[in-house]
Amino acid sequence: MTKVQSIDAVQEMLSDQGYVCGRALATVVFLSLKLGRPLFLEGEAGVGKTEIAKAIAASLGRRLIRLQCYEGLDAASAVYEWNFPAQMVAIRTAEASGSADRDALNRELFGPDYLIERPLLQAMRPDENGPPVLLIDELDRTDEPFEAYLLEALSDFQVTIPELGTITAPEAPIVILTSNRTREVHDALKRRCLYHWVDYPDFDREIAILQARAPDASEHLSRQVVSFVQQLRTEDLFKKPGVAETIDWAKCLLALDVLELSPQAIADTLGAVLKYQDDIAKLQGSEAKRLLDQANADLRVS
Repeated sequence: MTKVQSIDAVQEMLSDQGYVCGRALATVVFLSLKLGRPLFLEGEAGVGKTEIAKAIAASLGRRLIRLQCYEGLDAASAVYEWNFPAQMVAIRTAEASGSADRDALNRELFGPDYLIERPLLQAMRPDENGPPVLLIDELDRTDEPFEAYLLEALSDFQVTIPELGTITAPEAPIVILTSNRTREVHDALKRRCLYHWVDYPDFDREIAILQARAPDASEHLSRQVVSFVQQLRTEDLFKKPGVAETIDWAKCLLALDVLELSPQAIADTLGAVLKYQDDIAKLQGSEAKRLLDQANADLRVS
């Protein structure tokens, strides 16, 4: 599969793309690349599951193919479809010219020229830069029939198109599946993969992530932002902020030339870090000041 020298090398190559990860995650990425096994990443939204696929693709110089999952996704939408409008034009053109050889026309209409390739089929195609990175994002949004199909496709890395036959990948793509755990994914699919739970980072790692993604933020502001966000995660919120929200919030504060967190600055920009009105309402008034005071106190202790 993909040649990687060590776990440390994986951490370094991801760090070069601005992705800061711990050794446990670097280890499972290393094993996935070395053994050619799909990698299943589970965790809360915004903790960096999707970003790691982007970082791997960029660091290896591979094409990133993303299959965004949604309720009702079926095999046809994920693999291929026929270009129906173009087929109709070809039929009418053949009829108008009087050269409608039915067998020849049928072979032409259901040939490669009229095939629209979707992510799973694209990932099976050879690539001069090496096998692509196939990101199957938010698998938990789909239903069990699609899971069953995916299980078969990932077992042999092949798909079947009735009109064209079976298409097999010359070399298995690098497969990363993510789930926000809105429902449990079937064990049979998980068994085909290496598994890792992506948790919220600790303080030091989140600081490192913020410095990599928002380098213009001062050390003082970065520490305040991370400490406050980590305080938010201890609150009873409908949706706790992820690392993505930490980065977005820091960039918003920089855009407003904020040098230090204050209750007013928090009130003005809370929509960058919390995405539900009920959560925002909880942080109005004295609550924001209480959390800020606690965050500053934690910084003084550390």
